[in-house]
Amino acid sequence: MQSKRLWTLIRLSRRLWVRAALIALLAILAAVAAALFDPIIPAALAARIGENAVMPVLNVLASSMLAVTTFSLSVMVSAHQQASSQVTPRSHRLLLEDTTTQTVLATFLGAFIFALVSIILFRAELYTGAGPVVLFLFTVLVVGLVVLAILRWIDHLSRLGSVDQTIAQLEGRARTTLAQTRAAPSLGARPLSGADAIPPAARPVPAPRGGHVQFIDMGALSTIAEREGAEIYIAALPGDFIVAGMPLVHVLSAGSPEAEPIQAAFGVQALRSFDQDARFALMVLAEIASRALSPGLNDPGTAIDVIGRLERLLAECDPPADEVRYPRLWARAITADELVQGAFAAIARDGAGLAEVAQRLVAALHTLRAGDDPALARAAQAMTARALAHAEQALVLEEDRTALRAQARLPAGQGA
Repeated sequence: MQSKRLWTLIRLSRRLWVRAALIALLAILAAVAAALFDPIIPAALAARIGENAVMPVLNVLASSMLAVTTFSLSVMVSAHQQASSQVTPRSHRLLLEDTTTQTVLATFLGAFIFALVSIILFRAELYTGAGPVVLFLFTVLVVGLVVLAILRWIDHLSRLGSVDQTIAQLEGRARTTLAQTRAAPSLGARPLSGADAIPPAARPVPAPRGGHVQFIDMGALSTIAEREGAEIYIAALPGDFIVAGMPLVHVLSAGSPEAEPIQAAFGVQALRSFDQDARFALMVLAEIASRALSPGLNDPGTAIDVIGRLERLLAECDPPADEVRYPRLWARAITADELVQGAFAAIARDGAGLAEVAQRLVAALHTLRAGDDPALARAAQAMTARALAHAEQALVLEEDRTALRAQARLPAGQGA
């Protein structure tokens, strides 16, 4: 499991300004390199590459990159608004973390800052002797990055914000998160059957603020438990909503461990995150299908496509592992019922009135019922009955209801 520090660094790396700052720092690095390499650069090369070779290129970068960045930002905002209106508002969070978009925009903005800072340093006469040669090499590097960014941007714009591309990105993120969840259903802790299994003597540690649990640093909690000789029972899992004062964990210990280090192991924010929350990732995909089935869009084809993607995600995921990495920690495992509910419950409700959607849903659930995972099979069986119950109420023709029952291979009474 990741540490909270690594998780914070990963989240920070997804920020646009971080990548732009790294490229802009090339201007400072060029000035330092100019001072270091000045004694070893041949005088003939320094005489050939001077201010007249460097300044025109820097002026072009400074004058054009800001306009390109502004235009690209407007395109990105329009694409994100389109995705939010046609797919789901939750897709906006994932699109903001799109590495291609961030790298391209950071390259444009970083090139502008690089050129601006380099011009300032040049006019301050910090580039003397062979300094312009070094700056010229760094400028050529930045121009190369800009050219590559433009080529990537042209190719990326053809798909940015489209329904298919957004769904594909969400599916990829859901696959990663689901694999992590299946590898450690209880986050590497000992499985806890429920709140009733927490010893009454365990002392609760309250949440300092409200919000959604985005991340839990299991390694840090395990270190605290080992140091204090305690057993820690985790009460709030990633994706759970809590308010200030609700218990994050219950600690069973002879001593009294400090609450602050335990609270610091939890990342609590206003919004849910894909990082450790497979239920949220599947729910966002299901939201796309539900939105496509709304009267405003009336797009059952997208809903059928999402059902297929959800079927593939759950059918191809690895069986849950039972390795206990943190023997002094206890946590409730994410169950197959929760995964199937998050993936298909909303679609079963909203697509019940469309025979083609209901049939595709039952077919997807049949795949899970026939799979090798007994827990997923039982969850899919229960969801099939629920989907049939919705369809019995929503489908107009008895012929459609009979065909759906036959496809599901359930008795009429069980589906009603």
